[in-house]
Amino acid sequence: MPELSSKYKVALVLKTFTNPFFVDIEKGARKAEQELGIELIVKTAGHETAIEQQIQIVQSLIEQKVNAIVIAPGDSRRLIPVLKEADKAGIVIVNIDNQLDPQTMQSYGMKMVPFISVDNEVASFSAVKSVVEKINKPTQVAIIEGFPGAENARMRMMGAVRAFNSNPAMQIVAKETAHWKIDEAHKVTKRIFEKYPAVKIVFCANDMMALGAIKYISDSGRKNVQIIGYDALDDAKAAIRAGHMRVTVDQQSAMQGYQGVLLAVRAMRGEKVPLMLTVDTHLVSVDTLK
Repeated sequence: MPELSSKYKVALVLKTFTNPFFVDIEKGARKAEQELGIELIVKTAGHETAIEQQIQIVQSLIEQKVNAIVIAPGDSRRLIPVLKEADKAGIVIVNIDNQLDPQTMQSYGMKMVPFISVDNEVASFSAVKSVVEKINKPTQVAIIEGFPGAENARMRMMGAVRAFNSNPAMQIVAKETAHWKIDEAHKVTKRIFEKYPAVKIVFCANDMMALGAIKYISDSGRKNVQIIGYDALDDAKAAIRAGHMRVTVDQQSAMQGYQGVLLAVRAMRGEKVPLMLTVDTHLVSVDTLK
């Protein structure tokens, strides 16, 4: 560990910059960099499912002997062996956005690390519930999931399923992954509607996939299909204002980046830090955007 008077090197490892959600995480981390006087090194894979690339990034950071790694892992299990190496090298690890799997960490003999995120299950439940709670007639619905290896994708799917099942009028006819990607979501939505043309509500586990679904709905000329997203991207807010999306979830991405760097520095200074820090979420709808 460097002396407190020297500059800490903190690496922020993200999934991609093709999703504006991660751009906002970096903005929050940069704010912490300025306030704390550290050196922030930002690394990102080419896309959200480039797990091997993330692993290589962490290996490189170990060789660079950074003091801390704040990581939003693309996969909840596959990053653990290399993060164990980083931990063994004395590098502080802080986990943000998508939680590393505790059982896999235990199997590798890796101690628990601070995790900063939102309650994804509760947030997706609230988003879906806000749309379906007053619907009385039988309605077919679909879910477009995130990356199967990501814990946050699993929790968002669970919340959506619970909310749909809370209304007996809802019938979940399809659950497919689009791996967080806008183009893939367009194809998945097309496939769903070709098989289930009566679907009226689609929950998408992030806004990028929601935007892909919206594009298909628009291209196909379908009407009265309600799209639910997650992330509160600017394009999603614009879609809500235009009437193409019903609701999305603001999970304060910049705050996650800020708190991730802050906790890393506190840990390096020997302070006791919480193993879990939950950031509040807010539903974004046409009413909140007025």
